[in-house]
Amino acid sequence: MKRITITMDDDLMEEMDRMSERNGYQTRSEIIRDLVRLGLRSAALDAGDMPDCVGILSYVYNHEARDLAQKLTASHHDHHDISIVSMHIHLDMENCLEISILKGATDLVRNFSKAIIAQKSVSYGELRIVPQRSKTSA
Repeated sequence: MKRITITMDDDLMEEMDRMSERNGYQTRSEIIRDLVRLGLRSAALDAGDMPDCVGILSYVYNHEARDLAQKLTASHHDHHDISIVSMHIHLDMENCLEISILKGATDLVRNFSKAIIAQKSVSYGELRIVPQRSKTSA
């Protein structure tokens, strides 16, 4: 493990300390490592340097909307190569929450997720990306 020294302005340090306390970090080093990992993953994703991923897609939709449930199900079947598992939850009389685990090429996972979220009567959608190590770098 390497040791580094960094300089931060007081406001940024106070904000980091508040976040650290709120999230239960024991040391500043722990929160800085997590923030650096998050930044590196984000930069790799933006640069296209993350060829494969696992995606956690969550979305809320109105199951009463005309043919929407069938369209969503058909989309998952059409992408069976990346759609691993889905969980369906009834939130109330009209709204359902689905959580889907997707695995495959990052571009395919992102494009599939965007297409689901963009459907009319999908009121909320979010994709979380988890990097997958390639078999050669494991």
